[in-house]
Amino acid sequence: MNLMLNLLVAVQILSALVMIGLVLIQHGKGADMGASFGSGASGSLFGATGSANFLSRSTAVCAAVFFVCTLGLAYTAFDRSGPTSGSVLDRPSSAAPAASLPATGAAQIPGPASAPGLAAPAPVAEVAPPAVIPAPAEVAPAASGAGAVPTK
Repeated sequence: MNLMLNLLVAVQILSALVMIGLVLIQHGKGADMGASFGSGASGSLFGATGSANFLSRSTAVCAAVFFVCTLGLAYTAFDRSGPTSGSVLDRPSSAAPAASLPATGAAQIPGPASAPGLAAPAPVAEVAPPAVIPAPAEVAPAASGAGAVPTK
């Protein structure tokens, strides 16, 4: 099976490279009109019109080989050992279960006390919450200025 896979990959790469070369060699559609007036293409290896047919046919054959190799690689890559059900919802989830925390809710961090032969660190005293800061007394509005409102 591995030999067949390597052979398919090699044939696909070669057909892709040959197809790229064939496409780059071909003339555009406007080049044929210039050849009919004697621009030098008539003296080519395949004649004035023979190269277009040969190159286009060989490109089509190379493309067909490329597509067949692609379908073969897709078929070999398909995993047929999966569940028989088509639904994703029927499969069990592969998520790992969450680790449970201690009852206090804080994570236990191992320190030097967990090493053998060392003394345990002193417990940390709890700090009281800060006292409530009283709100500042209201300031009377200024008698003059933009914010002053005249009274009657």
